[in-house]
Order: sequence, then C-alpha cells, then structure tokens
Amino acid sequence: MLSSKSLSLYLIAIPFFLGIIFTAYRLFLGLIIIILFLLIIYIVNVNYRFITSIFIAFLISFLIYQLTNIFIDNFEISRELRILVNRGLLIIIIIGLSIVIILHKKKISFFSNKANWNSSISLPFHSIKLSYFMLIGVIITGLVFTPIMLDQEPGYIKSILVFALLFSIINATLEELIWRGLLLTSLIEYISATNAIIITSIGFGLLHLVVGIPLLISLLFSIGGLFYGFIVIKTNSIYPAIIFHFVVNVGMVFSGLIL
Repeated sequence: MLSSKSLSLYLIAIPFFLGIIFTAYRLFLGLIIIILFLLIIYIVNVNYRFITSIFIAFLISFLIYQLTNIFIDNFEISRELRILVNRGLLIIIIIGLSIVIILHKKKISFFSNKANWNSSISLPFHSIKLSYFMLIGVIITGLVFTPIMLDQEPGYIKSILVFALLFSIINATLEELIWRGLLLTSLIEYISATNAIIITSIGFGLLHLVVGIPLLISLLFSIGGLFYGFIVIKTNSIYPAIIFHFVVNVGMVFSGLIL
C-alpha cells in the first residue's frame, strides 16, 4: 500500500509524465502549461521542492533537446548520423539535471560504484552470482533477437556493425545515467527504492516516444526500465544495467528495429 509520501510524489509525477508526452509529440503549449503547474507545486509544497525542481529541469532540458533536434533536421545528413546525434544530445538532459542538483547543494550520484561480479543477487526464490546472472541475461537477449536477425539480408549486420556499436554505447550510457543515475538517486532520497524504480521506469518508457515508438510499445519499454532499476539497486552499481542496455540496443539495431 502506498504511503502518503509516495502517493504525493506519484501525483507530482503524473504531470511530469504528461510533460514528457507533450514534448515528445512537440505539443509545446501543453508542455508550458505542465511546467507552470509544476512551478505552482514548487512554490506551495516546500517538502517536495527538490523533486519538483528535478522534474521541471528534466522537462526544460527535454524541450531544449527537442528544439535542437528540430534545428538539426534542416541539415542534409545521413539517417545513421542523425540518429547518433539525436542520442548524443541526451547529454543536454544530464546537464540540466546536474545543474539543479548542484544548485540544491546535493551530491551528483550515478551509482558509479564498481560492480562486484563475484557477489550474489538475491532473487525471490534463489541467489545467483552476478557474473552468472549477467551471462544468462545476455544469452536470453541474444536468443530473443536471433530469429529476427536471421531474417535480415546477407551482409546486413556487417554493413551496420560500426553504427550498432556507436549507437548502443551512446544510447545505453546516456539513458542509464539519466534514469538509473541522476533521477533514481534523486527520488530514492524521498521514497522507497521500489516506488523510485517504478516512476523512473515509466518516464524511461515514455521517453522512447521521441524516436517514433508508439505509446503502447513505449510503455512496454518501462518493463525494461524496471529490470535495469532492479539490477542497479541490487548491485549498487549502474554498470551492469549499462551492459544489459547495450546488449539489447545492439540486438535492436541488428534486427532492423532502429534503422
């Protein structure tokens, strides 16, 4: 059952989610209304000023990200380069969030501890060594994407290998630093790890609207966010989540789901 504190934060998170949707669809008037609403909450509710300012910073940074991409759309560049630039511009959101954290005199944290690969992860009915867990996860991911990859034209994977690696490194690293780094560490100070993971996972899924993924499928991406968040909390390190995210992104590119 939700505590009153968690419920209050979910109510603040709802306009945050709407702001992501409006920005992704370039409905900027709706975004402005959302930001004004969050500003009112910031003024009225002293207890949640930091979190509210984090949400506002994200949305303003996301708006700058979108406007920058609209500007770049005017240039004649290859689709591959356009996608890489689009993903690289996620650094704008990281900068925006970092500025707010610094202004509130809080420590910037990314769960940057080194992963102990020999440690065990406690699952509901079993404990498993992290290295084995990672290996099993990578194998399962490979098996999921293999049938789709086999349907591609001969030589397709070889032709996009460099793009796949660059895209996956940039996208996995920056998305994890945003959602399982800055945002998760910010929320976890105020609510339980479970609720913090849920909120960041929904936002993570909705962010995929910006690359043209339908709303329902974007929400399904939130399941991946839950998994990544679980791994980060269990290991106290963001690196296993980045590795999993990287492998999934490589599989998506090789399966023709990105280009």
